[in-house]
Amino acid sequence: MNFNCSNCQKKVDFNAPGTKNRNHCPYCLYSIHIDIEIGDRKNKCMGLMRPIGKLLKQDGEEVLVHKCETCGEVRKNRIAGDDDWDLVKNLPILEKDVLFTPNHPCNETSIW
Repeated sequence: MNFNCSNCQKKVDFNAPGTKNRNHCPYCLYSIHIDIEIGDRKNKCMGLMRPIGKLLKQDGEEVLVHKCETCGEVRKNRIAGDDDWDLVKNLPILEKDVLFTPNHPCNETSIW
């Protein structure tokens, strides 16, 4: 199965190496605000989520950070093995407090 990216329009396979749920385009790194809990696909926002940076986990793993262009929620997402590494490496490293979205109706499930 596949889908067309809402940002770059490229065809994207649902299978994502290194992750359980494909949640962003490997070509432009954009996502859709589709989950409330990881993988549930129950969020009605459906806004385009722009990659704004990356975080470093304690074990050194880099994690993408997306911000919804519709509601402003900030979410973190694992990097997939087929993501465009040039785009990933050029994203700024952010502080963890960027994930705090006060009074937001969506509660994030941690991947830490």
